Amino acid sequence: MMGPPSPAAGPISIVRRSEVLTLTDAASRKLAEVLAQQSEHGKSYLGLRVSAMSGCCSGPQYGMSLAESTADGDWIGEVGGVKLLVDAESAPLLEGTRIDYIETERGAGFTIENPNAARETGAGGDCACGRGGCGGH
Repeated sequence: MMGPPSPAAGPISIVRRSEVLTLTDAASRKLAEVLAQQSEHGKSYLGLRVSAMSGCCSGPQYGMSLAESTADGDWIGEVGGVKLLVDAESAPLLEGTRIDYIETERGAGFTIENPNAARETGAGGDCACGRGGCGGH
């Protein structure tokens, strides 16, 4: 009977690859369009890098950028022909996140729907954003 892998066996991901990020059809089409436009201008990007940092009371803070390369420990997925890259620190914060692209009369842009955000917001006891809790001085 085999025991758990030893630490020398390498890192073990606790995030299931299929659940880190999903893109709607609208988001994957728009990203494919953006990547194609960049390619027409002589710029080569691998895909979209998505990151998140814990934002305490305000919830996670997100970042999205066009990625030129991968980094050690990246989660790499592909949706609708678009590669998605997420660093190891962001992956747990982004698990189950859905990215959409919307167009309205007021403008257009990507939206991020993160089911984990509701669990991370609020001043529920252990929030230390400043003295006296969130916003308190």
